[in-house]
Amino acid sequence: MDKARTGYSEKRRLRRTILLIAGAIVVALVSVGISQLKPADKTVEYSSIFTGKVQRGEMLREVRGPGQLVPVDVRTISAPLEGRVESIPSLPGVTVTPDTVLVEMANPEIEQNAFEAESKLRGAEADLQNLKATLASSLLNQQAQVAAADSSAAQAKLQIEANETLYADQLIPEIKLKLSRLESAQLSKQSTIEQQRFVQAENSNRAQIASQDAKVAQLRALYGLRQHQVESLRVRAGIPGVLQELPVQVGQRVTAGTNLAKVARPELLKAELKIQETQAKDARLGLPVQVDTRNGVVPGHIIRIAPSSQDGTVTMDVALDGPLPAGARPGLTVDGTIEIERLSNILFVNRPTFGQQDTKVDVFKIVEGGKAAIRVPVQLGRSSVNTIEVIKGLDKGDEIILSDMQAFDGSARVGLRR
Repeated sequence: MDKARTGYSEKRRLRRTILLIAGAIVVALVSVGISQLKPADKTVEYSSIFTGKVQRGEMLREVRGPGQLVPVDVRTISAPLEGRVESIPSLPGVTVTPDTVLVEMANPEIEQNAFEAESKLRGAEADLQNLKATLASSLLNQQAQVAAADSSAAQAKLQIEANETLYADQLIPEIKLKLSRLESAQLSKQSTIEQQRFVQAENSNRAQIASQDAKVAQLRALYGLRQHQVESLRVRAGIPGVLQELPVQVGQRVTAGTNLAKVARPELLKAELKIQETQAKDARLGLPVQVDTRNGVVPGHIIRIAPSSQDGTVTMDVALDGPLPAGARPGLTVDGTIEIERLSNILFVNRPTFGQQDTKVDVFKIVEGGKAAIRVPVQLGRSSVNTIEVIKGLDKGDEIILSDMQAFDGSARVGLRR
């Protein structure tokens, strides 16, 4: 006969309770252990980053900017008068001389004005010749009167001499002698008056001719102006060079001052650089520049700095001090490197992608023989194209990561896998 089993369910509940408590203790211990573990460092492939070492010595400060070659001597030719484009004998790209006709224009009003000016000039010249002939004839008549008066005065003097002889011989009365003397005096005065009239006539003639001459000169100048206006309708280059632009068409009506063409001398070129306004503040006239034409480097110097910036850049003109390589022509794209200054005995490093002049940044310095990198604050100073000054935060020989490390902004340390 089987015996009844007692206390079995109590033992099983006790064992279950003990196991649950032990499991909770194990879970708690594991959680505490895990919470006290340090998180694993983020890692990056060493071959995927760029690094640079801090150096001490001389640093050449430079700024660089793109640009193009442009002509030094460029002439923009505008329409001197209103008119209609009749023909365009020359097209862009051709070589021109100062007398090359670029555009032929027409303006009937200008041509009519020239014709009228010529007609008035010819009329005035004819009037001048007629006036000279008339005055010359009048002057001859006056001269004849002077000669007649002189002759009469001379005859009167001779008569006085004869009468004086006759009076001395008692052959004529005294009254006759006195009358001859009176007549001689009157004729002498008449001769003087005629001579004065002749002089006045000469002066009057000269004044009238001068007045008419002035009128002719004025009309000749007006005619010359009208002729020049007609001639200016044939627009010429004015300088030797290459025709670059001609933005008009046959039949187009243009007003005075409209740009008709642009002529440049291709053998005289300069570089026109665009420098970022943040870097242009240290540039000044006369600084040396190396202009890279992709087919050679040409030395030069700054001759002009634009007073204002456009689209974040400052335009600088560079005179080229050396010969241009073959193939250099207006519009050729170039790069210019401007030497700002040489800094002696300073700490500097290759410029990181995120480093700007006179800023404080965090960089990753490589430690533990290249196995890791830690974040350190660094004060940067003056910058160049490829290098930048280190003011504090790094020492000579320190190696830093130059690549963009934005993906590790929340990390104070990263591991390096080789």
